[in-house]
Amino acid sequence: MSKGRSLELYFVDGRPEGMLTAEVFNWTGHVLRIPRLTLSDGLSRAEARQTGVYILIGENHDGPLAYIGEAEDMATRLRQHAKEKPWWDQAVLITTAGDALHKAHVKYLESRLVETALDAAAMRIENGNTPPRSSLNEAATANMESFLDTLHMVLPAIRVDLFQSGKRTADKSSSDALPEKDIQRIDRSEVFECSVQKLGITARAKREGEHFVVLERSFAVTAWRSSPDHHYKKLHQHLLSTGILATATDHCEFTQDYAFKSPSAAAAVVKGQAGKPSDWKLPDGRTYAEWEEDELNKATS
Repeated sequence: MSKGRSLELYFVDGRPEGMLTAEVFNWTGHVLRIPRLTLSDGLSRAEARQTGVYILIGENHDGPLAYIGEAEDMATRLRQHAKEKPWWDQAVLITTAGDALHKAHVKYLESRLVETALDAAAMRIENGNTPPRSSLNEAATANMESFLDTLHMVLPAIRVDLFQSGKRTADKSSSDALPEKDIQRIDRSEVFECSVQKLGITARAKREGEHFVVLERSFAVTAWRSSPDHHYKKLHQHLLSTGILATATDHCEFTQDYAFKSPSAAAAVVKGQAGKPSDWKLPDGRTYAEWEEDELNKATS
């Protein structure tokens, strides 16, 4: 089990949706989130004049969009973006205490962040390609990777989710993603199944912490089957477009383990229509909802 960390958020104007700073004990990094409507106030802060990496987040006519950049004076660069990029509505500035980052550091961080965002495919990135990494020595590279590890904990906490991916790398030495012929190697008592019998579709999943992970080689429908405005239709289309769902003749197949935020979301993608926790069942016949109730009873008895 990973160790807990403490995140300190400071709401500059006393409002959770306004300007805020985020810091972690014993981490040199500093994150400043600035709504565009308060950009002039944000850029007057000392951190904005430092060398750092920044993220612009907003949307255009094609939906959510982000841009990742670096600058030795972020305030000057963001003033330019305010003129040239009308679509963004918040900026996230990433610096360190004492202005300790230099140009090579931030070029490395920029490259790694773009690489991670493109791989996650959670949001469109205006950066067309991953910028080249700067040349850092072994020690500096290790420091920047450690810096990124903590940064990726901080950003989701302030609702910056473009680096969050549901993709999971399957451990080929385990049985998590094996086909039916090898299912005896899986501890079936821990695996839930969701089936659409008339379509011959079955998916398998298990709970991992706060995620509900559908296992590789599970099946799903090829196209959304209910309301075209349902919010999970976009998720189904996203998984198809990113190759996480591969289309076969009469079904789709998960090409790797994929983590959903809830059993309902996972069931919706598998079935192509609104899902619910009771769509998932254990081998003993209990639905996910019944299993959850049993677990809660154990914890509170």
